[in-house]
Amino acid sequence: MIAILRTYLIAGAGVAASLYLNLPLPWLLGPIFACLIAALIGVEMRGMPVVNNLMRTILGVAVGATFTWALVVSMASMWTTLILVPFMIFMIGLLGVPYFQKLWGFDFATSYYSAMPGGLQDMLLFGEEAGGDVRALSLIHATRVLVIVVALPFILKGYWGVDFDNPPGVSATTLPLSQMVLMGVCGVAGWQIAKFVGLFGASILGPMILAAILALSGILQFRPPAEAIWMAQFFIGMTVGTKYAGVTGEELRRDVLAALGFCVILLVLAGLFVEAIHIFHLAPPMETLLAFAPGGQAEMTVLALIAGADMAFVIAHHVLRIVVVILGAPLAARIFSPKS
Repeated sequence: MIAILRTYLIAGAGVAASLYLNLPLPWLLGPIFACLIAALIGVEMRGMPVVNNLMRTILGVAVGATFTWALVVSMASMWTTLILVPFMIFMIGLLGVPYFQKLWGFDFATSYYSAMPGGLQDMLLFGEEAGGDVRALSLIHATRVLVIVVALPFILKGYWGVDFDNPPGVSATTLPLSQMVLMGVCGVAGWQIAKFVGLFGASILGPMILAAILALSGILQFRPPAEAIWMAQFFIGMTVGTKYAGVTGEELRRDVLAALGFCVILLVLAGLFVEAIHIFHLAPPMETLLAFAPGGQAEMTVLALIAGADMAFVIAHHVLRIVVVILGAPLAARIFSPKS
């Protein structure tokens, strides 16, 4: 319990410092930087998975609440960019596996599942079953998420002038209590139903689907207040930073450094896809960047919400990415493994 309270205090100090320094997204980047620094100097930290998942449900409800019939109809036009998602995953694997295996000396299983841009838990599970180094996988994927989440706000602000100072919603004091209760029901019930049926990303997708149904039916008329979005950012940022707890010098020199190099490859590759899609006028560049940046689902949802991006477009591409990786990665690993 002391470690948990200590973690919250460190994350809170990160928010305060970010607000003082006027950094973008202080409720997200503040906890990330503070917990990362604390982890690197050996401070024991711990989060509460149940609370972290509960905070993710807020994002699911926020996305679902933005759905309208016009938005649903517009999703039919996304196929021109959706079909590029599997191709980008193939390119990531084509570049990533040799990068980790030949340049850094990881075994095939660790190299393969380090390169796959899927969910952290799924890649750790698949990698462990294939005989990979779970600790290296954890640090590499945590670094992937951290670098992309930290880099994107500055890119969005620099290229498109996104104003991260605006509140991500209205104040809770202005929302009807009945709507607040309904959002809570959507979050918890959607999460548990999705978890029961085995849906991946249950804490986000379950609430999103249930909230979208109620929003399209006219029952849910508001999205979660600014205070709830800030709270979700706080816990997500804290979770990203604490993944480095217990990291050793050797792991920093090998696993984290290898991951940083891979992040450069990912950002360049995402940039090439964004430019190609922009040249052919298939989608707006900002939405394309958010949709094709291979960060974590929760983190990309936060950035898309605050940037005012087309939520349906961004979420559809990330859901497809996760589906393709989860379904295709184990099969492709067996096919291309040197042992096969």
